[in-house]
Amino acid sequence: MSTSKTLQSICILRLSAIGDVCHAVAAVQAIQQHYPQAKITWILGKVEAMLLKDLPGVEFVIFDKKLGFGAYGDLKRKLEGQQFDVLLHMQVAFRANLASLVINAKRNIGFDWQRAKELHALFMRERIAPQENPHVLDGFAGFARHLGVPFTPSKTTKPTWQMPLTAEDEAFAKAQLEAANATDCRTLMLCPAASKAERNWLPERYAAIADYASSLGFRVFICGGPTPLERQLADDIIHHAQSSLVNLVGKTSLKQLLALLKQASVVIAPDTGPAHMAVTVGTPVIGLYAHSNPDRTGPYTYRHYVVEVYHQQLATQFGKTAAQLPWGQRVKGAHLMEQISVEAVQQMLDQVIAKEQL
Repeated sequence: MSTSKTLQSICILRLSAIGDVCHAVAAVQAIQQHYPQAKITWILGKVEAMLLKDLPGVEFVIFDKKLGFGAYGDLKRKLEGQQFDVLLHMQVAFRANLASLVINAKRNIGFDWQRAKELHALFMRERIAPQENPHVLDGFAGFARHLGVPFTPSKTTKPTWQMPLTAEDEAFAKAQLEAANATDCRTLMLCPAASKAERNWLPERYAAIADYASSLGFRVFICGGPTPLERQLADDIIHHAQSSLVNLVGKTSLKQLLALLKQASVVIAPDTGPAHMAVTVGTPVIGLYAHSNPDRTGPYTYRHYVVEVYHQQLATQFGKTAAQLPWGQRVKGAHLMEQISVEAVQQMLDQVIAKEQL
């Protein structure tokens, strides 16, 4: 572990995905506070850069995976002539391993042996200390501590984020609320689509929650990206809903979506990027989980608001608890989200309203 105050240049290698880079920001900004003199260069994907651009004090270098193997030559050209004091290799993926080969750094730090899958360990010269059953964010915090940064977030000691939003982004969000006559009432943002359809809750159940929230005086919005899957899911929710919903799916940039999430009273989402984006701007999230362990991938500061059937599914599929299985063990099935009831989510919404004094 280094406690040196002489670090002048730090390279972060975390290419994707949206939720994971949100977790990584907390660790990167803790490092910035401890080493204010250090120049930080972050190598990440094109989409993720759209969210994080303008992050204070960070230079971004885009790794464009659409270039195929050409992405590595492109990265090498962009980094030509640079040597970093340290590389923080924060991604267990083979393409990240290959990317690390074109980064010139005096020290190359990766995950501990237990998490070093996909040959990750072969590309490392130093490893962070092992952790017992960490959340993804806690794993990134281990990199900060390896550099001597006193960063130990927990459910009681919350990490902080400074996410860049322009005045234009903020104005866009406020304009959407004004157009929906929602400036003087509570707002619920549904971000219903995960990256895989099997992780999505049923549209008729989202609709039922939207109707319930509307009956409590909430204005309900549906947010998401422009993919056909997301557009169809939004259309299906609106079809089943009795109340009037505002459909913003495919109508926002990532920055505009972040600004909208910041304005929201509460967000409901499965394990998807916008759930973790909402955490970074302090908006309560009700996470819906069936396939992955919310203790590992849940909305970090709002894990106590998760509605989940994951642990029940572990018992059904493996006959064991999370403690008896490899950490991060996923469960499989196309219909697991159906086991999350409308009543359970309604009860959690009531709890969030009471606890957050919405």
